[in-house]
Amino acid sequence: MRQLLKASVFKKLLRPTLGSPSLLSRHSSHFTFYPDTVPESQGETVRLNLFQSINNALDTALATDNSALIFGEDVGFGGVFRCTIGLQDKYGKDRVFNTPLCEQGIAGFAIGVAVGGATAIAEMQFADYIFPAFDQIVNEAAKYRYRSGNLFDCGKLTFRAPCGAVGHGALYHSQSPEAYFAHTPGLKIVVPRGPIKAKGLLLSCIRDQNPCIFLEPKVLYRSAVEMVPTRDYIMPLSSADILAEGDDVTLVGWGTQVHVLREVAELAQQQLNVTCEVIDLVTILPWDQQTVFNSVKKTGRLLIAHEAPVTNGFGAEIAAAVQSECFLHLEAPVERVCGFDTPFPHIFEPFYLPDKWRCLSAVKKLINY
Repeated sequence: MRQLLKASVFKKLLRPTLGSPSLLSRHSSHFTFYPDTVPESQGETVRLNLFQSINNALDTALATDNSALIFGEDVGFGGVFRCTIGLQDKYGKDRVFNTPLCEQGIAGFAIGVAVGGATAIAEMQFADYIFPAFDQIVNEAAKYRYRSGNLFDCGKLTFRAPCGAVGHGALYHSQSPEAYFAHTPGLKIVVPRGPIKAKGLLLSCIRDQNPCIFLEPKVLYRSAVEMVPTRDYIMPLSSADILAEGDDVTLVGWGTQVHVLREVAELAQQQLNVTCEVIDLVTILPWDQQTVFNSVKKTGRLLIAHEAPVTNGFGAEIAAAVQSECFLHLEAPVERVCGFDTPFPHIFEPFYLPDKWRCLSAVKKLINY
């Protein structure tokens, strides 16, 4: 009864603001997907959503590298999000197989596979579940080359993990753990914004000579659809993309948040007559500092948005670096619009996420400083 009364009071408090953008966001997606395109010179394309694009990249990796193995919880029948569907039937149980429900074991086995000279592609069922494997990834995989004096390495190693908000994931299925691993030299951390980038970046990670963590925004698995090249291609890591040019404010994000910021840039142009430069960081570690610095020196203002909690989120590292390198160019303090310092909520997810309205408010603050 007490909980019902609390809910009733909460609804009455909110009723006068039913027309507000923040409340309306509860009844719609917190982002609009902005698809990428490729020039005709890229050859034949096919319509794929994000999980199909990842499946296509994994298929390509297995077909072009006889040593490549894919393993993880339930990957044999396609995985929770169907990213490995059909691959075991095509390549056999020796190359695509299920593991026990033990993330530490998956990571340790993956390191052994890579040290042995094969290509390891390990799936963590959710990014939230990667924490039992933290010791293996941070203390073993990331340091293997360094501790052996460059005699040995486990570079052909990629961990895939679905991350971020999905609308109903709550505290155990909606986290964004990139900042935990960004503190670790020896790792590369990559987050795609759509199917075209996902295929090229995943193949780059799989073929890279360093351990990589490939975080896949799970809300994009089916909502993100693009015409993806059918050919085998890679895209550069540690190279940020400028998606929209502007003169007044720099907006930096990654994954799903990139699409939020693209809509914010349009709203800022329409409502404030402000032009924003939108940057997809693409790679969290090592990140493309120069692209961000050059943009901030031009605009004088920076907004960083990510779904992870604000305290010690990767936005803090970007803000510190920009303060150090661009201090004399700044017209206002760096703004961060992020998740709050709480466990990821369930019914209050729409208020937790850095949606377009929170970001637009931050843009107004930067302009009026």
